[in-house]
Parts: sequence; C-alpha cells; structure tokens
Amino acid sequence: MSYEDKLAATRAQLQDIHSNHYPAVLANSLGAEDMVLTDLIAAMGLSIEVFSLDTGRLHQESHDLLAKLAEHYPTLVLTVFHPDAEALQAWVSQNGTNAFYRSTELRRQCCALRKVEPLRRALAGKQAWITGMRREQSATRGQLEASAFDHDNRLMKFNPLLEWRSDDVWRYLRDHAVPYNALHDRHYPSIGCSPCTRAISAGEDPRAGRWWWEDTSARECGLHVKQEKGGRDVSI
Repeated sequence: MSYEDKLAATRAQLQDIHSNHYPAVLANSLGAEDMVLTDLIAAMGLSIEVFSLDTGRLHQESHDLLAKLAEHYPTLVLTVFHPDAEALQAWVSQNGTNAFYRSTELRRQCCALRKVEPLRRALAGKQAWITGMRREQSATRGQLEASAFDHDNRLMKFNPLLEWRSDDVWRYLRDHAVPYNALHDRHYPSIGCSPCTRAISAGEDPRAGRWWWEDTSARECGLHVKQEKGGRDVSI
C-alpha cells in the first residue's frame, strides 16, 4: 500500500470515528505517531479530544512539546491527566523513588499508578479511544487490529496508523511541519518516562530503550492489553 493510500485510509477511519463513535479521544504519548494523529484531527476539524498523561517523571522535552501543542493548535481540546497524588506518595514512601529498577513487579506497580489509573479516568464516559500504535514497532504489536473492542476499558479502540512504516510517519511530519518531540533527534524512537527510557544504538529494536534492564517479554506498561481466550489480559 502506498503512502498516499495509507494516509487516505487513516483520514477515512478518523472521520468514521468522529461520526459514529462520539465521544472519542486520542491518547497522545508525545511521540511521533501521536503527533501525526493530532495534526490530522486538528486539520480535519474533528470532534475528537486529545489527552496526555503527565506521569510526573516525563523528560523536559516532552513538557516542551506539550507547551508547543497549545500554541500550534489553538482550537484543539487537550487535557493532561496526572496520577492520584495521595496514592503515588504512599507508594513512593513505602518503596522509594526509583523502586522500579528493583523488580518488574515494582515497575508495573509504578506504571499502574502513573499511567493505567489516569488512563481509566481519561477514558471514562468515552465511546472510543485512538492510539498511534503500529505493527512495525514490535513483534507483539504485529498482532494488532485496526479496530477492536477493548475489554479492559469497555470501549472501542482504534489504531489508525497500524500499517504505517516509520518512513511514512516522518514523511507526514515533514510535509505538514508538525512539531515533534526533540528526543527523536537524539535516537529515542519510543518515549516514556525519563528514568525508564534511553536512546538506542543503530540496529537496535525501536523499543529497546524502554525498561532496558528487563526481559524483553515484560517491556510494556499495561496501557495496552488484549483479552485472550480464558479471560487473561496480555500486554501488547
């Protein structure tokens, strides 16, 4: 499929979400893919809200991009969700500021407080949510569908950039002068919290910089789950 065909298909899917799944939201993780979708939503004038999760441990570059969003898209509805302060303070007091380095279980607890719980608040009352996930990003994401019912959050989930390649993403950003996270220029293809994300070397997997101290099978935060037979949720 050509770039032009992928772009047309993405625009058509976003228009369908706008028309048939209101209210819908885009989860903008402040990475390149989500900036493509943010720009398309703004350019098409769609009634799709955009939200970001400020975990309290984001890179300064991610905060800088949040500020640019408000300037670049003055009519865009952008909401920032934060962790529950009391729950997070209790966890840090019990386990330590950087406890996530000690075990995968502690890291997942941190992700649950900083990301999963705020996500559920962001999705409350919505009919659909949109992500920038692509098949190319990892082996587990190769099994994704363009749309599916999210059993964990009880609403439809859409991945309009599913078939896009990295070159497609960057072509769109360049062609439309879309602001993007400065970390991408320093070899951060996947961006999360500052202590849990590093730059990658040439030839490394695009997600090798996320939770690099863990086994590769564990490297997800829990925001994206799929329901397998038997009711087991598996991170993707």
